[in-house]
Amino acid sequence: MREILPVLSGWHAAGSPFGLATVVAVSRSAPRDPGAAMAVGPGDEVVGSVSGGCVEGAVFELAQEVVASGEARLETFGYSDEDAFAVGLTCGGEITVLVRPVTAGLDPSFGAVAESVAEGRPVTVATVTDGPASRGATLAVWPDRVAGTLGTPGLDVAVTADARGELALGATGLRHYGPHGERREDAVTVFLHSFAPPPRMLVFGAIDYAAAVARIGDFLGYRVTVCDARPVFATPKRFPAGVEVVVDWPHRYLRGTDTDERTVICVLTHDPKFDVPLLEEALRRPAAYIGAMGSRRTHDDRMKRLAEAGLGEGELSRLRSPVGLDLGARTPEEVAVSVAAEIVALRWGGTGAPLTATAGAIHPSP
Repeated sequence: MREILPVLSGWHAAGSPFGLATVVAVSRSAPRDPGAAMAVGPGDEVVGSVSGGCVEGAVFELAQEVVASGEARLETFGYSDEDAFAVGLTCGGEITVLVRPVTAGLDPSFGAVAESVAEGRPVTVATVTDGPASRGATLAVWPDRVAGTLGTPGLDVAVTADARGELALGATGLRHYGPHGERREDAVTVFLHSFAPPPRMLVFGAIDYAAAVARIGDFLGYRVTVCDARPVFATPKRFPAGVEVVVDWPHRYLRGTDTDERTVICVLTHDPKFDVPLLEEALRRPAAYIGAMGSRRTHDDRMKRLAEAGLGEGELSRLRSPVGLDLGARTPEEVAVSVAAEIVALRWGGTGAPLTATAGAIHPSP
């Protein structure tokens, strides 16, 4: 959704109605996660994807139908071998898709939501998918305000509270309520789609490897910052557009920077006078991934220095060093792929093993 919002915002601002399809639930080996979106706009222009190509034709028709009727639809697509020509997922998974019409009248806050996402300000969109409440009704929830309604004041209050909690975690998913927001009922199903600011990737050491890691971090959707104390290396022209470049001592910069459970920290300085004070700070704060470049000999020396600095076994066990998965990487670009692979594997609990050597679902349910 985040990637196609600029196009959708343009349609909305121009007063052009469009059909918006959003994956609200998945099971087994589904190709896309909840929140994946596709839209059909003026001139039958299509942006986005909900399944990587398996059911886009059927969703295209549904989007046209909901724009014509003004009524949202909820459809589930799964695998079926009974009819070779049936619409379904060849991967064997199942996705549930909400398809709703979007106009200035039906969703007046859509433009404000798109603006917030573009500016990196957190917002959650709550949409009714099933139940006695109006399917497709939306409530936009910011940390300090709301816009829209799901139909009843009680339901709005309950969903607002949950939406803010999900937003703090950057989480997306279905919630169930009674018609007036009752917590232990399931008459109404609401999809909470959180647009938290992109997670941060902090890369320390403005070397060739850092440029490659910054590039792949940007590709993966991180907000990337490269920091180095040496002005001759920390120059924006050496890094991709959109990457922030900071000249500062790494440990001092990190000490003044907020991190959370989604933050990735890559230490590529490969110099004890930078590495040790930086990692001493990093390993004592929240982060999803902390990796450090260096040989095994460098790693052993680094661990000894960190232990002498007072870090305990629990803190030291968080360090991924030597950084990356064993891909046989040689070039900066190959090393960046190795680092990115380790970050993704750690995020989703992957093994890093070849899929030919594993069994079971390729995309297990989260």
